[in-house]
Amino acid sequence: MKFVVGLTGQTGAGKSSLCTTATEFGFYVIDCDSVAHTVQQRAEVKKVLCKAFGNGILLCDGTLDRKALAKAAFSSKAQTELLNKTILPFILSEIENIIANTKEEYILLDAPTLFESGANKLCDKTIGVIAECENRYNRIVKRDNLTDEQAKRRIAAGKPDSFYNEKCDYVLTNNGTEVEFINNFKILIKDILGGKV
Repeated sequence: MKFVVGLTGQTGAGKSSLCTTATEFGFYVIDCDSVAHTVQQRAEVKKVLCKAFGNGILLCDGTLDRKALAKAAFSSKAQTELLNKTILPFILSEIENIIANTKEEYILLDAPTLFESGANKLCDKTIGVIAECENRYNRIVKRDNLTDEQAKRRIAAGKPDSFYNEKCDYVLTNNGTEVEFINNFKILIKDILGGKV
Protein backbone atom coordinates (compact mmCIF):
# COMPACT_ATOMS: atom_id res chain seq x y z
CA MET A 1 0.00 0.00 0.00
CA LYS A 2 1.53 3.30 -1.10
CA PHE A 3 1.41 6.44 1.00
CA VAL A 4 1.62 9.70 -0.98
CA VAL A 5 2.39 13.08 0.58
CA GLY A 6 1.82 16.14 -1.58
CA LEU A 7 4.23 19.04 -1.04
CA THR A 8 3.28 22.41 -2.48
CA GLY A 9 3.80 26.08 -1.72
CA GLN A 10 4.58 29.57 -2.90
CA THR A 11 7.49 30.29 -5.23
CA GLY A 12 10.61 31.00 -3.18
CA ALA A 13 9.11 29.65 0.06
CA GLY A 14 11.83 26.97 0.29
CA LYS A 15 9.82 23.90 -0.61
CA SER A 16 12.55 22.24 -2.69
CA SER A 17 14.99 22.19 0.25
CA LEU A 18 12.65 19.71 1.99
CA CYS A 19 12.88 17.06 -0.73
CA THR A 20 16.38 15.90 0.30
CA THR A 21 15.18 15.60 3.90
CA ALA A 22 12.22 13.49 2.74
CA THR A 23 14.57 10.98 1.08
CA GLU A 24 16.20 10.46 4.52
CA PHE A 25 12.82 9.14 5.67
CA GLY A 26 12.69 6.69 2.77
CA PHE A 27 10.50 8.78 0.46
CA TYR A 28 10.70 8.47 -3.30
CA VAL A 29 10.46 12.07 -4.54
CA ILE A 30 8.60 12.90 -7.73
CA ASP A 31 9.68 16.33 -8.97
CA CYS A 32 6.61 17.54 -10.86
CA ASP A 33 8.57 20.41 -12.48
CA SER A 34 10.94 17.83 -13.94
CA VAL A 35 7.97 15.74 -15.11
CA ALA A 36 6.51 18.91 -16.69
CA HIS A 37 9.76 19.64 -18.57
CA THR A 38 9.76 16.12 -20.01
CA VAL A 39 6.08 16.24 -20.93
CA GLN A 40 6.40 19.71 -22.54
CA GLN A 41 8.80 18.37 -25.18
CA ARG A 42 6.30 15.82 -26.49
CA ALA A 43 4.95 16.65 -29.94
CA GLU A 44 1.27 16.60 -28.96
CA VAL A 45 1.93 18.86 -25.95
CA LYS A 46 3.99 21.37 -27.95
CA LYS A 47 1.11 21.53 -30.40
CA VAL A 48 -1.44 22.56 -27.75
CA LEU A 49 1.03 24.99 -26.13
CA CYS A 50 1.65 26.70 -29.49
CA LYS A 51 -2.10 26.95 -29.99
CA ALA A 52 -2.37 28.72 -26.62
CA PHE A 53 0.78 30.89 -26.69
CA GLY A 54 1.89 31.08 -30.34
CA ASN A 55 4.85 29.60 -32.23
CA GLY A 56 7.26 32.07 -30.59
CA ILE A 57 7.67 29.58 -27.73
CA LEU A 58 9.60 27.21 -30.01
CA LEU A 59 13.31 27.35 -30.85
CA CYS A 60 14.56 27.01 -34.45
CA ASP A 61 15.05 23.26 -34.03
CA GLY A 62 11.46 22.78 -32.85
CA THR A 63 12.25 22.24 -29.15
CA LEU A 64 10.36 24.24 -26.55
CA ASP A 65 11.92 27.54 -25.46
CA ARG A 66 11.10 27.33 -21.75
CA LYS A 67 12.20 30.92 -21.09
CA ALA A 68 9.88 32.23 -23.81
CA LEU A 69 7.03 30.09 -22.46
CA ALA A 70 7.66 31.34 -18.90
CA LYS A 71 7.70 34.96 -20.10
CA ALA A 72 4.34 34.47 -21.82
CA ALA A 73 2.79 32.38 -19.04
CA PHE A 74 3.77 34.68 -16.16
CA SER A 75 2.78 37.92 -17.92
CA SER A 76 -0.61 37.90 -16.15
CA LYS A 77 -2.76 35.70 -13.91
CA ALA A 78 -4.98 34.88 -16.88
CA GLN A 79 -1.97 33.65 -18.88
CA THR A 80 -0.73 31.57 -15.91
CA GLU A 81 -4.18 29.97 -15.66
CA LEU A 82 -4.13 29.29 -19.41
CA LEU A 83 -0.79 27.50 -19.07
CA ASN A 84 -2.10 25.39 -16.19
CA LYS A 85 -5.29 24.47 -18.05
CA THR A 86 -3.29 23.50 -21.14
CA ILE A 87 -0.43 21.49 -19.62
CA LEU A 88 -1.68 20.09 -16.30
CA PRO A 89 -3.80 17.19 -17.65
CA PHE A 90 -0.72 15.79 -19.45
CA ILE A 91 1.45 16.19 -16.32
CA LEU A 92 -1.16 14.58 -14.05
CA SER A 93 -1.41 11.55 -16.33
CA GLU A 94 2.38 11.09 -16.25
CA ILE A 95 2.50 11.44 -12.42
CA GLU A 96 -0.17 8.74 -12.09
CA ASN A 97 1.98 6.45 -14.26
CA ILE A 98 5.09 7.07 -12.12
CA ILE A 99 3.21 6.40 -8.85
CA ALA A 100 1.70 3.21 -10.27
CA ASN A 101 5.07 1.90 -11.44
CA THR A 102 7.33 2.77 -8.48
CA LYS A 103 8.09 0.06 -5.93
CA GLU A 104 8.62 2.44 -2.99
CA GLU A 105 5.95 2.59 -0.28
CA TYR A 106 6.36 6.29 0.60
CA ILE A 107 6.12 8.90 -2.14
CA LEU A 108 6.58 12.67 -1.92
CA LEU A 109 4.94 14.62 -4.70
CA ASP A 110 6.85 17.91 -5.07
CA ALA A 111 4.13 19.85 -6.90
CA PRO A 112 3.88 23.66 -7.17
CA THR A 113 0.40 23.30 -8.71
CA LEU A 114 -0.79 20.40 -6.53
CA PHE A 115 -4.41 21.55 -6.21
CA GLU A 116 -4.74 23.31 -9.57
CA SER A 117 -3.72 20.10 -11.37
CA GLY A 118 -5.93 17.85 -9.26
CA ALA A 119 -2.83 15.92 -8.14
CA ASN A 120 -3.96 16.41 -4.52
CA LYS A 121 -6.50 13.63 -5.22
CA LEU A 122 -3.55 11.23 -5.49
CA CYS A 123 -2.30 12.21 -1.99
CA ASP A 124 -3.02 10.83 1.46
CA LYS A 125 -1.78 14.05 3.11
CA THR A 126 -0.80 17.51 1.82
CA ILE A 127 1.75 20.03 3.12
CA GLY A 128 1.87 23.69 2.08
CA VAL A 129 4.96 25.89 2.47
CA ILE A 130 4.55 29.65 2.83
CA ALA A 131 6.85 32.59 3.60
CA GLU A 132 6.80 36.38 3.73
CA CYS A 133 6.96 38.11 0.33
CA GLU A 134 10.30 39.78 1.04
CA ASN A 135 11.97 36.47 1.88
CA ARG A 136 10.51 34.82 -1.21
CA TYR A 137 11.54 37.74 -3.43
CA ASN A 138 15.17 37.54 -2.24
CA ARG A 139 15.30 33.76 -2.75
CA ILE A 140 13.93 33.68 -6.31
CA VAL A 141 16.05 36.64 -7.50
CA LYS A 142 19.16 34.80 -6.28
CA ARG A 143 18.04 31.33 -7.39
CA ASP A 144 16.67 32.14 -10.86
CA ASN A 145 18.71 35.27 -11.64
CA LEU A 146 15.54 37.32 -12.16
CA THR A 147 15.11 41.06 -12.59
CA ASP A 148 13.13 43.01 -10.00
CA GLU A 149 10.11 43.14 -12.32
CA GLN A 150 10.24 39.43 -13.19
CA ALA A 151 10.44 38.43 -9.52
CA LYS A 152 7.54 40.67 -8.50
CA ARG A 153 5.42 39.41 -11.39
CA ARG A 154 6.11 35.77 -10.51
CA ILE A 155 5.18 36.34 -6.86
CA ALA A 156 2.03 38.23 -7.89
CA ALA A 157 1.00 35.31 -10.13
CA GLY A 158 1.09 32.94 -7.15
CA LYS A 159 -1.43 32.11 -4.46
CA PRO A 160 -1.84 33.93 -1.11
CA ASP A 161 -1.21 32.31 2.29
CA SER A 162 -4.97 31.77 2.72
CA PHE A 163 -5.04 29.38 -0.27
CA TYR A 164 -2.62 26.98 1.46
CA ASN A 165 -4.15 27.46 4.92
CA GLU A 166 -7.56 26.49 3.57
CA LYS A 167 -6.57 23.58 1.31
CA CYS A 168 -3.56 21.84 2.91
CA ASP A 169 -3.66 19.35 5.78
CA TYR A 170 -0.51 21.00 7.21
CA VAL A 171 1.22 24.35 6.60
CA LEU A 172 4.89 25.13 7.32
CA THR A 173 6.06 28.74 7.51
CA ASN A 174 9.63 29.46 6.42
CA ASN A 175 10.61 32.87 7.79
CA GLY A 176 13.38 31.71 10.16
CA THR A 177 16.60 29.80 9.59
CA GLU A 178 16.86 26.82 7.24
CA VAL A 179 17.79 24.57 10.19
CA GLU A 180 14.56 25.50 12.02
CA PHE A 181 12.53 24.99 8.86
CA ILE A 182 13.98 21.53 8.16
CA ASN A 183 13.61 20.46 11.80
CA ASN A 184 9.94 21.47 11.74
CA PHE A 185 9.50 19.42 8.58
CA LYS A 186 11.14 16.36 10.21
CA ILE A 187 8.79 16.63 13.19
CA LEU A 188 5.81 16.93 10.84
CA ILE A 189 6.82 13.92 8.71
CA LYS A 190 7.23 11.77 11.84
CA ASP A 191 3.78 12.92 12.98
CA ILE A 192 2.20 12.18 9.58
CA LEU A 193 3.71 8.70 9.39
CA GLY A 194 2.81 7.99 13.00
CA GLY A 195 6.12 6.44 14.00
CA LYS A 196 6.31 4.20 10.91
CA VAL A 197 9.83 5.54 10.17
